[in-house]
Amino acid sequence: MLTRKQHELIRFIQVRLEESGVSPSFEEMKEALDLKSKSGVHRLISALEERGFIRRLPNRARALEVIRQPEDVSNKVPTAANGNSAAAVIRPPERRPAPANDVIEIPLHGRIAAGMPIEAMETSTMLPVPAALLGAGEHYALEVSGDSMIEAGILDGDYALIRRTDTARDGEIVVALVRGEEATLKYLRRQDGRVRLDPANAAYEPQIYDPREVVVQGKLAGLLRRYH
Repeated sequence: MLTRKQHELIRFIQVRLEESGVSPSFEEMKEALDLKSKSGVHRLISALEERGFIRRLPNRARALEVIRQPEDVSNKVPTAANGNSAAAVIRPPERRPAPANDVIEIPLHGRIAAGMPIEAMETSTMLPVPAALLGAGEHYALEVSGDSMIEAGILDGDYALIRRTDTARDGEIVVALVRGEEATLKYLRRQDGRVRLDPANAAYEPQIYDPREVVVQGKLAGLLRRYH
C-alpha cells in the first residue's frame, strides 16, 4: 500500500511526463503536493524508487521514469497550491522517445596528458552533452591536450566523449593507459603480438608496447568543440 502523498506524487509525475516528456522539478512537486520543503519530495521519491514504482535515470537532470502505477490508482491528480489541476485524466504509462534536445551530464575528467592516469583526473565536474551524441553505456569526457590526433579531426581543447569499455577493435580510437601511468588518446592496432598506438599526425611516431603494458579504458564516442 502506498501513502496518499506517494499516490499523488506518482500520478503527478506521470501526467507531466505525458504532457511534456520531462519530469517535474522538485519545486513543482513540492508545490503540487503542498509540502513544506523539498526534503519531503526526496523522501517520497526514494520510497517509490525502493518499491519499484519509479526509477531515476543516471546522469540526467530532472529525469524520473514511472515503471508501474499503483493498482488502485484513480483518475484524479494533485492540485497545486495555486489551485490549478495538473491534468484531468491519468493514462497508462507509455514509452516515448527522448526529446531531441535532451541533455545528459557526464563526468569531465580534465585534460588527457602524458603521465596522468584517468583515475587521477577524476573530479566532480560535469559536462552537459546532447544525448544524440551518445549511444548506450556509461560515458565520461576528457579535454584533449596537444595535436597528436589532428588528422582525425581531434584538436587541442576539444572535449573527447568516451564510452567506458576495456575492449576495442583494431582501428578504433581509444583511451589507453600505458604502464599504469600514462593516459593517451590514439588509434589502437595489434601487430605481431604487440599493441601499437598510432597518432593521427605525421609528425609523431607510433608507440609499440607489450599487450600487458596497455589497458583500454574507453573508446571515442563523439566530440564537442568550443568556438571562441
